[in-house]
Amino acid sequence: MSEIKVVEHVEEPKSTPQAEGDVLLEVQHLTKRFPADTNFFGKATSYVQAVDDVSFFIRKGEAFGLVGESGCGKTTIGKMLVNLITPTSGKIIFDGNDLTAMDKNERKNYCKDIQLIFQDPYASLNPRMRVGDIIAEPMITNNVVPKDQVEKRVNELLECVGLANYMRNRYPHEFSGGQRQRVGIARALAVNPKLIVCDEPVSALDVSIQAQVLNLLDELKEEFGLTYLFIAHGLNVVKHVSDRVGVMYLGKMMEIAPKGSLYNDPLSPYTQALLSAIPSVDPASKRDRIILEGDVPSPIDPPAGCRFAGRCFAKVEGCDEKMPELKEVKENHWCACYRYN
Repeated sequence: MSEIKVVEHVEEPKSTPQAEGDVLLEVQHLTKRFPADTNFFGKATSYVQAVDDVSFFIRKGEAFGLVGESGCGKTTIGKMLVNLITPTSGKIIFDGNDLTAMDKNERKNYCKDIQLIFQDPYASLNPRMRVGDIIAEPMITNNVVPKDQVEKRVNELLECVGLANYMRNRYPHEFSGGQRQRVGIARALAVNPKLIVCDEPVSALDVSIQAQVLNLLDELKEEFGLTYLFIAHGLNVVKHVSDRVGVMYLGKMMEIAPKGSLYNDPLSPYTQALLSAIPSVDPASKRDRIILEGDVPSPIDPPAGCRFAGRCFAKVEGCDEKMPELKEVKENHWCACYRYN
């Protein structure tokens, strides 16, 4: 079992990660509750706490990785950013504008600036449309390029994602899984977005194809100056594309840090457990596997204390009483754990 390092107390810690530098997206105390049960009159009597008071920011040109177990709320955050789900409370500030304070018509002006790459590369494509039309549709809808330039732009995007021009006349079922995901990436790029939410874009692909798509995303980021929110289950995938990483558990943000700091010196016991589960390609290296006991609490009735306390191997006084705040323990390294704050 890994030893937890106690870090010296930092005076006057901030309550939430502060946006510094050239920030494109800032999420402040974002919360989303879904009705779980209703009474005879259709009024909700209980709620699923999908996302609970989450704050983070993403700088322009940065790739921010968001990881955690299934059901932790990371995909819900992505859907709120692209306006597929309305937040219960909190703010989404994009490029200096509070999107949550806008009405539907005002929000439409920013829809094309935030695009989504879906997890399932087949279900996200219309099976009755040719690939060229799928990529051209958002360009035409948003008047991105003149109509006489649409075909040329489609061909350019196909080349950017490693597909031949003649493939524009094929249907989605005629492509492999990796090729379909490349089509999804091309569609996201069609409207020249500022931010792309990558919702587990490689989880449905073979391992060898995953590497190709990750390399492609990295190349496109440099070529077009893109900003990513990269959502994934595994820290091993996020490591290759992210500059900073946020770790979520049961709707709460447990740790946020630059990639190097998080992987070399994880502070949260939950992050340590996730890192210990990554298989090593070096047979000579030995890593102590942290086996978590107990079950994940119900998001309908989450514990009063730390969400991870029931499975934590390093509990201290106060863990079962109140959820610790996310505070800056080291420079640019935030953690929600009573071991440090």
